[in-house]
Amino acid sequence: MRIIAGSRRGRVLEAPFGSATRPTADRVRQALFDMLLHAPWGGMECIEGARVVDGFAGTGALGLEALSRGAAFCTFFEVDRAALGALRANLAGCRMREMAQVFAGSVLRPKRAVAPCGLVFLDPPYGLGLPAQALAALFGAGWIAPDALIVVETGRDEEAPVEGVEILAERMHGAARLWVWRAGGEAG
Repeated sequence: MRIIAGSRRGRVLEAPFGSATRPTADRVRQALFDMLLHAPWGGMECIEGARVVDGFAGTGALGLEALSRGAAFCTFFEVDRAALGALRANLAGCRMREMAQVFAGSVLRPKRAVAPCGLVFLDPPYGLGLPAQALAALFGAGWIAPDALIVVETGRDEEAPVEGVEILAERMHGAARLWVWRAGGEAG
């Protein structure tokens, strides 16, 4: 696993042993960031200078990729000790500690945000209905800007993580399904 593009391109990322953490594969991250950069609703402005949330961060691969591509700051949420160790090692190895904050706690119970974020990544364990819970908690604590892009990874066979929003993109990659929508983008 490595950083795909940007200032830290090629940097190898650590991952904890075992199956408690399921890092987003390089090819899935590549496809996701290509989509964010080239879709009509995306572009460099959705990443460059953005404040980012990486919930269920694991190794931090999604947030680190965003930072490498020009995001200004990323807040990572993770509860697993082994994953936290890998995440902190990855931040240090990429020399990005000053661009990040790590909460060793659940994204389902976030502290109040200092500033809202324009890009949100959620890659929870599959099949537990966690995206909707995490989004409700993040909205409630002021983490999500009114027009933020929200990216959620679910299992391939799972339904949409929330109802009543206009899905901008939905892509399948192996066992994963990526969903992208804009906060406040209710389906009409």
